Amino acid sequence: MFKRILVPTDGSELTQRAIDTALALARTLGAEIHTLCVKEPFPYGAVAEIQPTPPQEFFDAQEQMAAKHVRAVMDQCLAVGVACQGSTVDGLQPWEAIVEHAEKMQCDLLVMGSHGRSGLATVFLGSETQDVLSHTKIPVLVVR
Repeated sequence: MFKRILVPTDGSELTQRAIDTALALARTLGAEIHTLCVKEPFPYGAVAEIQPTPPQEFFDAQEQMAAKHVRAVMDQCLAVGVACQGSTVDGLQPWEAIVEHAEKMQCDLLVMGSHGRSGLATVFLGSETQDVLSHTKIPVLVVR
C-alpha cells in the first residue's frame, strides 16, 4: 500500500504525535520514513539592518536546529527498525518545500500534525498542513 512516508518535523509536540503515527504505520506496512525539516530564510530587507544576528550565524543556527530535528526522527526510526532518510531544505514557504520534497522522493503518503483549528481561525491563521492539503495530490494523514 504505502512504501514511502514523508513526515515533516519542526521538533514540536504536535509533530511528535505525527511521527509516532508514521512510525507505527511504517512498521505495520514495511514502509520507509522520509523526514524533512524546512529552514527559515534570513529576514532580508529593512528588518535585516536591525537584525542582531549576522546572516551566516543565522544560517548556521537554522541548519543546526533543523539537523537536530531530523536526527531525532532518524534515531526514533532506528530504535524501532524502520528505514529512514532525512533532509533539511531551505524554503520561503514550508508547505511548498514539503510538497516538492514529497514529489522528488516519490513519497506516497504524508503524515502531518494539525493544530485543530476550525472555523474562522483556519481562515485567519492558516496552517502548513492546510496548505499542503490544498496543493498536493499525494494522500495526507492528518494527526491531531
